[in-house]
Amino acid sequence: MALLAGSLVVAAGGVLAAAPHASAASCPDVEVVFARGTAETAPPVGLTGLSFAQALRAQLPGKSVAVYGVDYPASNNFNNRVAFVRNVVAGITDAQDHIKATAARCPNTGIVLGGYSQGGAVAAYAANSGIAVPARYAEYASQAPKAMPAEVEPRVKAVVLFAPPSDRWIRDVGAPEMNVGPRYKPKTVTYCIPGDVVCDGAPVGQPNGLHVLYAVNGMNVQAAQYAAARL
Repeated sequence: MALLAGSLVVAAGGVLAAAPHASAASCPDVEVVFARGTAETAPPVGLTGLSFAQALRAQLPGKSVAVYGVDYPASNNFNNRVAFVRNVVAGITDAQDHIKATAARCPNTGIVLGGYSQGGAVAAYAANSGIAVPARYAEYASQAPKAMPAEVEPRVKAVVLFAPPSDRWIRDVGAPEMNVGPRYKPKTVTYCIPGDVVCDGAPVGQPNGLHVLYAVNGMNVQAAQYAAARL
């Protein structure tokens, strides 16, 4: 997965419209807001997201756990820089909008933000305290997704990132740093299988077989235990 081939904000204009908000249905005890990985099509949160949500339900008997799949293409059109950047920014915006809507509508619902691979980057940027746009893209800084309001932060109980692109990967493609903001960092956990070239610090390249094992290698259960302990 060649991710974020350029600044996330180079072509962000026009994609920051509000995403569909939560319905007026009864509020769950917990809502998982999860961004699927590149080219995952089924189910809406991808296999890693589905396995994580199932494991979380098992950790929280008697509590209702709803799942929201971040609405974005999760595309692999890496050769079209403009389209790809717009897709990722759309995911960040949709995740933030849904979290803000849920926090406003359901004051007692605990929110878990998560993502896998490209979706891990979406989730990390969504929890950023402000995206630091590289100087060469300064003219686009005003179009970058903003940090979520401070009052929303206590409602996000955990941030779970499966195989997000490594710092080296992000630097190599010239994207802004993917640092989770200081309000979210103490409740964020990252899972990377040793040798997974997307997240372990290897140069940018094609993913290997290890990159697709997060739904079955036990890290989904570890992540569920981490989140459950904070809900």
